[in-house]
Parts: sequence; structure tokens; C-alpha cells
Amino acid sequence: MCGGSAPRSSSSPCSTASFPGHRACVRSRAVFRATAPVSTIWADALAQRSTLADANARRPAEVFSGLFAEMVGRAQRGLRRKVSEATYLIDATSLPLSGMGSEWAHFSSKTCGIKAHVIYDADAERPIYAAVTAARVNDITAAKAMPIEPGATYVFDLAYYDFAWWAALGDAGCRIVTRFKRHTPLAVTAEFDLPEDSNILSDRIGLLPRRRSKGRKNPFSDPVREVTVKTETGKVLRILCNDLDASAQEIADLYKRRWAIELFFRWVKQTLRIRHLIGTSENAVRIQIAVALIAYLLLRLAHAAQKAVESPLAFTRLVRANLMHRKRIDRLIGPNQKQPENQNQMALQGI
Repeated sequence: MCGGSAPRSSSSPCSTASFPGHRACVRSRAVFRATAPVSTIWADALAQRSTLADANARRPAEVFSGLFAEMVGRAQRGLRRKVSEATYLIDATSLPLSGMGSEWAHFSSKTCGIKAHVIYDADAERPIYAAVTAARVNDITAAKAMPIEPGATYVFDLAYYDFAWWAALGDAGCRIVTRFKRHTPLAVTAEFDLPEDSNILSDRIGLLPRRRSKGRKNPFSDPVREVTVKTETGKVLRILCNDLDASAQEIADLYKRRWAIELFFRWVKQTLRIRHLIGTSENAVRIQIAVALIAYLLLRLAHAAQKAVESPLAFTRLVRANLMHRKRIDRLIGPNQKQPENQNQMALQGI
């Protein structure tokens, strides 16, 4: 058990079927839900957080991950572009986990957590792959299990510094853009002239060390580019790329696009509210992450289908405010139409 949290008990007497009158109680709850106001139903749903966590622990997570994969496939079929034009960003984000049932995500003696490993399509602005692991799993370990699209461009940071993996990407015809570690030398074989009035400090071609740590042979023997740039904050970056023909500025701009996946993680955590996980079991966590990504895809597709609201965040807020109203997505800004009252609906007052 991580974090020392006590197990949460069910807030409803109908959450167990071990007492007499259970079926009558379930029927009464069904009648209550059918006749209660929306606000009362919402409050009742929030009160059953632990019940939802228990249910998600038993539901097959593959159903939700499969739905996400199916949605990604359909969305990708609508993109008209060559594979060589695709730019994918790879990164992972962490979420804390505590309470009973979180031992599978044990990280240290007092800490549990999970990681969501994502491939993000920078042009389509949406994820195309996601996997959930315990926080102790290295990012590069998860990356080696990711599907690779031959010929595409992959941008990632120092967490994926692995010459063998780079070699596999290069063999698949992929362009890689990442950073050099500070201590990694480069045997320079050529140097390019620099463009005027730019933040490019150097542009060179060279070879990586032939030997890795412990004397092992480096499997990535192809020549690479080293583009040294100075950021707006004054930081100097050594960018590595296996594209010897692209301009230095294009390579620098590609690495700068990596910031888009950081913004995606922040948007999902804040807007879809997955900073706090409902369940602690591995199955429940996988379901919640998959549902959040499905919701993100639906919001992006719905936003693209209308032109009335330009900002994705503003569109999401309008969708949330109009969830209980039957309105077209291109008319979310207009006033709500008053729904005729149902005379057969029971008015529950004083509850």
C-alpha cells in the first residue's frame, strides 16, 4: 500500500447484494434516477466514486483501449499526406497513485505512480498511441514496444537516449530528431556555413562514438547532424538528427515542436481532470486514461466539424456547459431553448 490511504467504503447501502431486500432497493433506486432532477442524479453519481472504482477494476480495459485505437485509425484515414510528411512526438507523463490496490505501481518505499507513454501527431494535434505502465518503467523500455511507422519523423528528448533504438528507427527509414547528451563527443567530418541573423551556432556532420559504455559496440554507425542552437532564454542545445540534407533551421524547428506534446499533457490533466485517478487498480487506471484520450479525440473531431468557436479550450467549456441540452455543435453559443415540462415527472423537493 502506497501513501497510507485507508480503503474507501461504499457510500450506498445498495452497493452490496448480501442483505435482504436488495432487489427492492435496486428497483427503488432505478425509479429515483428516472424521476430525479439532473442535479440530484449528478450528486448521487459523485457520491459513488468508490463504487465506480470497484466496477472499473473488473471491467475489461481492452474494450476502451480498443475503442481508442479504432477512433485513431478512422481519424488517420482522413489525413491526406505522405508518410514522409508525418511528424510524431514521443514522450511520457507521470501521475501519482495512492491507496489500497496500488501496489502494482510501486515506485519506492513510500511512493506509487503511473506513466502514460504517448505518440502524438504534431500536425493533426492528437495522440495516435498510448500505453500505461508503472512509474518505475523507463521511458525507453516503453518506447521499444511502440509501433513504428517507416519513413516518418520522430522527435523525442533525452529520456530516449538509446543508440540501439535509434539504429532500429534508422533502419526503418525514419528521421529522428533529439538532443545530444552533454558528454557525448562527435567525430566531425564536415561543417556547413551558417545562415545570417539566426540562432544557429554551428552545423556539423560527424560520427558517434564507436563504443558504448562497458566497451559494447555502438550499433548506430550512420553519420549524424549536430545543430547547435541558442534558445530565446539563452540556453544552448546540441540537436542530433540523421537527416543530412535538411537545413539547420528546419531541424531546429522540428525539435522546437516537441513542446506541443507537453502542452497536450497539460491540457488533458487540467481540462479532462485526470490529475486524480478514480481507481487504484491497474485495470481502473488503464480505463480512465483510455477514456480521457477518447474524450480528447471526440472533442478535437467535434471542434473541427464547426467554425463558430475557434479556440479548442473555449469549445470544450461550451460542450461541458451544454451537456444536458440538445443543441447542435455549431450552435453552442446561442441561448438554450426552454424544454417543455414533463407533467409525469415527480418533483422531489426537500432532498
